[in-house]
Amino acid sequence: EVQLVESGGGLVQAGGSLRLSCVASEITFDEYTIGWFRQVPGKEREGVSSISINDGSTDYADSVKGRFTISTDNAKNTVYLQINNLRPEGTADYYCAVSLPFVVGGLITHLYTYWGQGTQVTVSS
Repeated sequence: EVQLVESGGGLVQAGGSLRLSCVASEITFDEYTIGWFRQVPGKEREGVSSISINDGSTDYADSVKGRFTISTDNAKNTVYLQINNLRPEGTADYYCAVSLPFVVGGLITHLYTYWGQGTQVTVSS
């Protein structure tokens, strides 16, 4: 069974940075799209960024372009989300997710099948 484990969340001041990690197991890494999503209680989960492992193509939500960078370490089956210049509205639980093989999920939540447990990011103003 596919397992995803996120880490790297925490409390940071506005303007600060964090790097989130997502380790995927039990998958052939380069067959998948891996996405990062975030959710605030009471609101819908929103796509932040995604990467198609086989060709490296990426996608970003407009609200994070220029501040968030997604990358991978294929040898470690790990996807990273570098978050710079954090804003208070970035406070949320951040989740990584994996699509089915060869499905390009983009930032569309329902195209992802497997989800991690989330890591909390809190940005203080």
